Amino acid sequence: MDRSAARAWTPGELDGVLGGWTDGPGPLYRRLAGALGAAVRTGDLAPGDRLPAERPLAAALGVSRATVADAYAELRGAGTVESRRGSGTRVAGLPRAALRPADGRVRGGTGAALVQRLVDGPAEVISLSVAAEGAAPEVRQALAGLLEDGLDRLLGGPGYHPGGLPGLRAAVADRYTARGLHTAPEQVLVTTGATQALALLAQLYVRRGSPVVVETPSWPGCLDALLAAGARPRRVPLDEDGVRVPGFRAALPGAALAQVTPTYHNPTGVLMSAGRRERIAALCAAEGVPLVEDLAYDTRLWDAPEPGPVAAYAPAGAEVLSVGSLAKAVWGGLRIGWVRGPAPAVERLARLKALADLGSPLLDQALAERLLPGVEELRAARAAALRERLALLESLLRAELPGWTWERPAGGGALWVRLPGGADAAVFSRVALRHGVELVPGSATDPSGAYDAHVRLPFTLPPARLAALTGRLAEAWAAYGPA
Repeated sequence: MDRSAARAWTPGELDGVLGGWTDGPGPLYRRLAGALGAAVRTGDLAPGDRLPAERPLAAALGVSRATVADAYAELRGAGTVESRRGSGTRVAGLPRAALRPADGRVRGGTGAALVQRLVDGPAEVISLSVAAEGAAPEVRQALAGLLEDGLDRLLGGPGYHPGGLPGLRAAVADRYTARGLHTAPEQVLVTTGATQALALLAQLYVRRGSPVVVETPSWPGCLDALLAAGARPRRVPLDEDGVRVPGFRAALPGAALAQVTPTYHNPTGVLMSAGRRERIAALCAAEGVPLVEDLAYDTRLWDAPEPGPVAAYAPAGAEVLSVGSLAKAVWGGLRIGWVRGPAPAVERLARLKALADLGSPLLDQALAERLLPGVEELRAARAAALRERLALLESLLRAELPGWTWERPAGGGALWVRLPGGADAAVFSRVALRHGVELVPGSATDPSGAYDAHVRLPFTLPPARLAALTGRLAEAWAAYGPA
């Protein structure tokens, strides 16, 4: 094998490849060996790659050194790895026929474990990788209405609308216009959720090695869409008003794109102020950098004023693209999102959308068209329920985990919690998974180390589930402390 091209994996990098390896039956060392063997078979670990030493890998995974040593021994017995004094443990050479194509993980990304939880489906583990609820009751009503009087119009046509169902595009445009941002239907592209919208925007604007300005922390799933297109992130920290202006200004020159989450930022819950939105839009216009604002996390909790989209503050000629969806207000299973922007950019996106899937499902779009006019009422109903669940989670945390701290979010569906005592949230997450809770640690949202002691705790779960969650977290914290 060619060891000159081999990679030396750090414990943190290998942790990202392994994903939720602690799930399943059998002793821990065997589960770890199975995950490492799977990574070799998919090609994520290549022949000649050097694995971390036992002690630092054990520390990163939150297990004993004996667990790692036994896993390596099992892999050596299977011929998957080889260990030599002075050169450590390396992946052994395998016949090319034994390798399978890589399994969809984004190189350098941090969202693989979150995606894998969605792929695996429900389990006994309480997964906090998604802050979402079940469908609003109005979805059933809209579906009944569509079956009664709306199908003939849909079934009578060919079924291809790459830009989106005309009525839905008009309804989205009307909603932006009502919020002070005049919008025509041709400025709207309907997508299969906000995730596809971000992926299409990355495909349009980003090339391999393109600098892209992003906030930090950032939600892994959103950031991975940019990384998959080859982006090189320029990360700018937040404050209580949103992304910081000096750092944003310094990061813009030469950037291919900038991306912000101004309305209830994920994971912090920060609401960008109107003044900050105006400054950000002006800076992007002056540098000629297209700006993407992700408005999909529009879960409003309180009655405080909510600024309009960043695009509403942009000077003439600025290229601001606003991404939205119905996932939070209505239901994540209704895979409807959209991009609002200048008509020429939307037309280019529509061509990419047509290449991807020829258009989002029309039945979903027809439901969304019926639901969108009442979405503000749906948001208000969601907020009332979420306020109660937020208060319950805060009470449970204060009682069972009194050292944990947080700021109440301006909106959204999760607390951004700081663990005490210099805790490593990534290691604690491994312990928590063994106690039945899948966490998103701060290191998945920011590689700088600034949020290594943070975890994201959604309060979208039913009350009984929130009680079970805090109980499991308390048990995991007690187990983590002595370790």
